[in-house]
Amino acid sequence: MAGNSFSLKARGLFLPAGFRAGGFLEVRDGVIVGVSGAPSPDLEVVDYGDATVAPGFVDTHIHGYANHDFMDCDPNGNRKILDALAHKGTTSILATTLTASTDAIDKACAGVAKTVEERPAGSTEARIQGIFLEGPFFTEKHKGAQNPAYLCDPSLDKLRQWQWSAHGLIRKSALAPERKGSDAYVRGAAKMGVVTALGHSDATCEQGRHAVDAGASVFVHTYNGMSGLHHRTPGLVGCAMTTDNTYAELICDGLHVMPAAVDALVRAKGWSEVALVSDCLRCGGMPEGDYMLGELPIVLRDGVARLRDENNIAGSILTMGGAVRNIVDWGVESLEHAVAMATIVPARSAGIADRCGQILPGRDADLVVLGADLSVRATYVGGVLVK
Repeated sequence: MAGNSFSLKARGLFLPAGFRAGGFLEVRDGVIVGVSGAPSPDLEVVDYGDATVAPGFVDTHIHGYANHDFMDCDPNGNRKILDALAHKGTTSILATTLTASTDAIDKACAGVAKTVEERPAGSTEARIQGIFLEGPFFTEKHKGAQNPAYLCDPSLDKLRQWQWSAHGLIRKSALAPERKGSDAYVRGAAKMGVVTALGHSDATCEQGRHAVDAGASVFVHTYNGMSGLHHRTPGLVGCAMTTDNTYAELICDGLHVMPAAVDALVRAKGWSEVALVSDCLRCGGMPEGDYMLGELPIVLRDGVARLRDENNIAGSILTMGGAVRNIVDWGVESLEHAVAMATIVPARSAGIADRCGQILPGRDADLVVLGADLSVRATYVGGVLVK
């Protein structure tokens, strides 16, 4: 049989109906066939012992890794990000931009599109399933590590231009709902198949709810870069906690959000509406030192990336596997639910659940093997072992 045809045996499998103990996952020509109680006689059995097999992680908010950033507009650098992520168990992402000039974002979108179109056959790099535009439609008060020089009101004309350069890859776009023209942008983006996310915002809970009623459905790295929860002014955090059929992104590195606050959000919304994201920067996987986030200098020290001039926490150096392990170690959710929060939940939040996030017959065999200690033991992309 071909090298991407085999049966995976493990302690258990994370399937759409839930965790299944034991069984054999059959893969033929890089595509999932199904699960059975016994291996097919014509397939090699790959036995992972006490490990478990899950869908490859889906990261819908990630800027870079391994000293490269999608804003570099460099397809070769983008491929290095994707290769490094696959080794960490992430097999699908939304390449994420940040607040920059209209032209810089345009070039980044074009660079991502070129990366997708030039993907080699049989590649074991993580797959770009779309683009997330994190900015520039934010408020300065909660700009975080976004460049205030380029903040502006939402513009459908800009979105159309960027989508043209992206060859239709833009799947999610963020804004502060209190900015002028937000309602029209949310409605227009929906017609283009683009999910609107709310963040880097000082919106009231009521303004957030108004945006959700217009069609917004995601909250950008909840708690971070938004008006906080207070018993008299619930803010955008309160909106995230109390709106139905919305998804709350969450950075679970133990630095951006404390475990107790993670627990509070998951209890408020339910695990099925909390999407783990990394918000990882180019300094992910790199030694401590000085780096750039767009035009802004950042410093990675003691495991924390901060703006050099303002000392604000920027993005993270988190991996999705690390986020899953933290959710379990903190006692927030079971491993089964934590895996879902890093796979099918973010996929649903970004409208890409038709192609990734679950182990289903007919899907590409994009899989991660988790050891008993929840470390990533192996990754498969298209049924090929990532080496």
